[in-house]
Amino acid sequence: MALTLYTNTQSRGVVVDWLILDLGIEVERIEVAYGTEMKSAEFLKLNPFGKVPVLVDGDVVIYELDAICAYLADKFSEKGLAPALDDPKRGLYYRWLFFGAGPFAAASDNEHLKVQVAPEQKMFMGYGDYQDTYQALIQGLEQASPYLCGSQFTAADISLGAMIMWQLKMNLLQPHPAIERYVLAIQQRESLKNNPALFAA
Repeated sequence: MALTLYTNTQSRGVVVDWLILDLGIEVERIEVAYGTEMKSAEFLKLNPFGKVPVLVDGDVVIYELDAICAYLADKFSEKGLAPALDDPKRGLYYRWLFFGAGPFAAASDNEHLKVQVAPEQKMFMGYGDYQDTYQALIQGLEQASPYLCGSQFTAADISLGAMIMWQLKMNLLQPHPAIERYVLAIQQRESLKNNPALFAA
């Protein structure tokens, strides 16, 4: 049964577009308009948040970006975009997927919205505060060699790497040599080099 991606060219769905290109798979792509179609009763049955991307695979509906990335990487495991289940790097892969979807996304959104976490509130936040999250990102990228899971490029590089590139483009992320080195490495991926419009400045 064919895969269907509900998305919008001005959404995080572009990350899934990159993953699809890298996997070299066929996916039916349905553009969903903001404000109208995304909030329709029909679409809300797929995603109660009224947002894209949403991936449909038969009876399976997935509406979290990193969940979609993980699902596709495992569904097409022969493409090598996820460490094998018995590979020690699998844990590192999970860590980066959940870091991007959790602490980094939450801390970045709060920073962008100017929501400040007071020192006495840090213990209640899974990520502490934005500076803690930024330092965790830098520490991890300093260990990248050259990718998050060493020499294997994975769906985590696509998901987190896309977020990093977008934040740099929007001047939402403080530059750092570790970030610059990592971005340069992932930009050499053929799927991105051949489709520069995905994350064009």
